[in-house]
Order: sequence, then C-alpha cells, then structure tokens
Amino acid sequence: MQKWILFACAAFPLLTKAQSGNFVLNGKLGHLNAPAKAYLDRREEGKIMLDSVILKDGAFQFKGKVDGPLLCMLMVDHDGAGLSNPQTAPDKRLIYLEKGTITLVAANTLEDGTITGSAINTENERYKKFLSPFDEQMNSINKDFGAATDEQRGDTNFTKGLDARFHKAIAEKKELMQKFVAENPNSFFSIVALKELAVHTNMDLKLLEPMYKGLTPELRNSPAAKEFAASMEKERNLAIGAAAPDFTQNDVNDKPVKLSDFRGKYVLLDFWASWCGPCRAENPVVVKAFNQYKDRNFTVLSVSLDQPGKKDLWLAAIKKDGLEGWTHVSDLKYWSNAVAGLYGVRGVPTNFLIDPAGKIVGRNLRGELLEKKLAELLDKGAAHN
Repeated sequence: MQKWILFACAAFPLLTKAQSGNFVLNGKLGHLNAPAKAYLDRREEGKIMLDSVILKDGAFQFKGKVDGPLLCMLMVDHDGAGLSNPQTAPDKRLIYLEKGTITLVAANTLEDGTITGSAINTENERYKKFLSPFDEQMNSINKDFGAATDEQRGDTNFTKGLDARFHKAIAEKKELMQKFVAENPNSFFSIVALKELAVHTNMDLKLLEPMYKGLTPELRNSPAAKEFAASMEKERNLAIGAAAPDFTQNDVNDKPVKLSDFRGKYVLLDFWASWCGPCRAENPVVVKAFNQYKDRNFTVLSVSLDQPGKKDLWLAAIKKDGLEGWTHVSDLKYWSNAVAGLYGVRGVPTNFLIDPAGKIVGRNLRGELLEKKLAELLDKGAAHN
C-alpha cells in the first residue's frame, strides 16, 4: 500500500463516560441465516470484547452495559466461514453504543443501513456528511491508484501526483474539522474532531487550545472534554527540552528494561506494532538510521502496541523487518500499553528522540526528518558520553 492510504494507525477515540447504562443493539440485514454470523468489537478500560451471534432471517441482537457513547466495530460474516481477524471482514461498519435501544436495518450491507433510536449516531451521520468532501477526494485517489497499471505505479511522477493529492486532502480535512468545531461548540463530535486534529497536527497546542476554549462550558465539563484537556496538559510535559518520563517494561525475553538504562546515549524511543502498516513501512528508515549511527552513541528502544496473546506476531515482525539490532519492549496490552499512555501516544508510528541527558530533543521524526535530525546531532560531533 502507498503512503497516501497509510496515514497512521490510530486508536479508537476514548469517549465520554456520560449516559452509562444498558444498551440493546438490534440488527436486520436482509434475510441471512446460519451460518452467517455478526460480530461486535468493542474496547473499554483496556479490555477487548468481541461478541458474536448467529443471524436468523437477517436478525441479530447484542446486549450489554456501556459507559457510552462508545465507538465500536460491527461486522457480519455472510458465509459463516469464520474470521481469523474480524476487523478484515468485508462487511463492517463503525457504530456508537449508548444507553438505550439502537436499531440498524440494512438490505445488503451494513453500510447501506439506517440507524434509528440513537441520538449520538444521528449526530455522527451529520458529522460524517460535513467531512464528505474529504471522503470524496480519498475515494478518487484510491480509485485512480487501483486503476493504474504496474508501469504507472512505478512512475515517480504518477506516485508524486497521488501523494500531492493525498496531502492536499488531509490539509482540507483539517480545515473542515476546525470549521466544524467553530460552528458546533456544544457538539460531542467537536471533541472527536479535536482528538483527530491532535493526531494530524502532532498535538499542536497553539492550534488546539484556543479551539478547546471556544467550546461551551457544558461541553468542556464533560468527561470526554476533561480527558482531552488532560491530554493537552500531558503534552506540555512532553515538549522539546522536557525530561523524558522514565519507565520500565519487559523485553522479548521478559526481562525488565528501563529507559534510564540508556542514559548517556541518544535514544530513539519508537512506538509501533506488528499490525500497523505505516509502522512496517517506516521500519526500513529506522533500520538505516540505526546502522548508520549505532557506533556514534545512538540506539533505538522500540515499544510495541501488540495485542494480548500475540507475542509471536510481535517477534516475527521484529525478525522479518530486521529490527533485531536493538532493544524491544512491550506489555502486550494493545492501545492500553502503559508506556504509550505515559507518552500520550494516540497513533502509531510515533517517536521521541532523547539526548544523553534524558531530554526530549525531537518528536515524530519520520523519513527524511529523522535522517536530518540525526545528522545535525551526530555528524557534527554533538554526541558525548
């Protein structure tokens, strides 16, 4: 996949804890019967819950308790063949769970269905419509890429053209999200927009703080808004020049490793995961940097956001991508990784460059930016033990 498709792997937004209570999700998808199966993938308080149910004449139902609204993935396996990874299901749709009864009725696919009985999903559709110009641009880009010949895909001018269109689309999406926040100061999705802008802008506080202060007092008092305010405060503590927070996490051999163990060296603290396409695409850049500067007081410490019970996939990715030259740690808790939480990581790949004194001297240095920063610090003899 090309980089205009692979912008980043980001976590589901952490949403407000208001309106907690029981939910019922009733679905109707055509007239599908067993072995067709529906799946509901939701994550709360670090726990991954995957429920499933057999369809009967297209009908299915999920029940539970939610500290909502909570963004989840609803999926249907039409053939009942089984899904080793439900997230890859061809028929899937993001849906918010909240207290009460939610109904989705669709003829052929979940995406063509209509959701009723849920104010948060109605507001979500309005927000999605607001951002539809971005979706149209991305659909056009991906359509042109999909229709291209192998010769075109190997043409630098062709790929640069698509890349330019991609970055233009992202820039326009950021403008749309800013406009939505300004025009909807009391909408829950203004917080959703701010969270996404935080990822796209590398948590640019000069942009985000005035937007946040423009929200209504009622919205700013919501748990989701307070959480976002806390993330901005954490960002202030991770600014260039701040001391990198120390931590301890186990390596591939279950031995504890401290960040402070590397004091005296430049350290690239690299957050990634074996399941993250953009991370895997960026890995050759990290390998090149390590090989070039490993004898000049530089190393890499990788923190993986791999999933519980999938250590084998983490280790296989390390080997396949040639990352065995440096230290790797993980608690295998996916987006609940303790170090990721400490560093406010909202998407991967993300990195922090730390100097020998333990100070942060660079952030999100990808591609040429990493090469340029390391050359500035190390090729000029700036590294000292």
